[in-house]
Amino acid sequence: MKGDYQDLVDEISALLGAPATLENRDFRLIAFGAHDSDDDLAMDPVRTRSILTRQSTAAVRSWFEGFGIARATGPVRIPAAPDAGVFRGRICLPVRYRGIVQGYVWLLDQEPGPDAQALAAAMEVAQRIGLLLAEEARAGADLSREFLAVLTAGRGWQQDMAVGALRVALGPGGEGPHAAVCVSPWSGEAPASVPGAAAVCVVPWRRAGERERGPGDGPAGQCLAVLIRLRGTDPLAPALTAISRLMPRTAGAAGGGSGTGGAGGAGGAAKADRAAGPRSPAGGKAAATGAATGVSAGASAGATAGVSDPVRALTALPAAWQQATAAARAAAAGPRLGPVAQWSAIGPYRMLASVAEEALDDPVARALRGPANPELARTAEVFLDCAGQAGRAAAALGIHRQTLYYRLSRVEQLTGLDLDEGEDRLLLHMALKAARLHG
Repeated sequence: MKGDYQDLVDEISALLGAPATLENRDFRLIAFGAHDSDDDLAMDPVRTRSILTRQSTAAVRSWFEGFGIARATGPVRIPAAPDAGVFRGRICLPVRYRGIVQGYVWLLDQEPGPDAQALAAAMEVAQRIGLLLAEEARAGADLSREFLAVLTAGRGWQQDMAVGALRVALGPGGEGPHAAVCVSPWSGEAPASVPGAAAVCVVPWRRAGERERGPGDGPAGQCLAVLIRLRGTDPLAPALTAISRLMPRTAGAAGGGSGTGGAGGAGGAAKADRAAGPRSPAGGKAAATGAATGVSAGASAGATAGVSDPVRALTALPAAWQQATAAARAAAAGPRLGPVAQWSAIGPYRMLASVAEEALDDPVARALRGPANPELARTAEVFLDCAGQAGRAAAALGIHRQTLYYRLSRVEQLTGLDLDEGEDRLLLHMALKAARLHG
């Protein structure tokens, strides 16, 4: 597939007499033509960064999208902006398939510039690129059955067979690092495509501690699973950007991306940006819409997401999926971690999620989490989060030290623990974190 894109980009370069670059709709570089010009302006900072890092910044994206390239059906001329590092004007050929933008072909503008006939011929090539990009995106969605089988298969030969089937389906795209992503809860079907995804599927979701559902139970919950291909110098950036497109706008953004939501979400922000005109790449803020990306989010307003560590072998996907689901649960349990959490950054929840699949009904946590003691559990958790430093804990809780000491004495009375003992502190801290994780 990579060679096909390169051939088509070279064809456009030959038609227009200028080196062309192809980026997907997330401004990630796919292919570029050779630069043999002696003109220093031919490689301005924006173009150089795109080629060297294989991606553009969110500010650059916002700048170019401000000229309406996501809606355009024909070539768009964009003037130079030297103060922002854009020393040469651009010609953008939008790459579309059935009305949905799939990517962009970029050329440096020059006088007198290509004639209308050459541009029309180049747009025909861009349409062929659009078909390839759409087919690649569909291929990722079409792998939902194989991906789901890997995530739900039992251990042993069933899992080996499922991984083998996914490896065959992915083909050459299965080689190299991937990350697993979990978005929960998720309603409806999986999106038709997710930028950078090798496969997506919807997985039944049973919260930790929830019993197996019987025939008479209501509908089970579900989450979205995404297998992200990792490339470039910042490999997890595509995963974070892809997740941010799936999350509701109210949940915020991760990795510099923007969420998708209703009329008041990213779409509204994009309209406001367009009304205000293009913004400088030095200070602009990216705004992505569902219409522009082809992603239809099914995440609820309270959804959280988790990202696994990168894995190089498909046989490691089940473990990566456990990391992703643990991170999503941790993001729901600890607001400071969410709404998108990486497994490597969830701290004690890494261990708690792995050792306690079922909810822990420890009497220590039970004694503190009753309705009669609403402040004691929070006081104890904050005190332990602050490494037992009374001054920090009192400041974090907004109470006097004497009030803190009184509450801690009540904690000791109710639990039978001695908070001067390290093991008692460890037990209480783990019990409270586990209760939060499984609550």
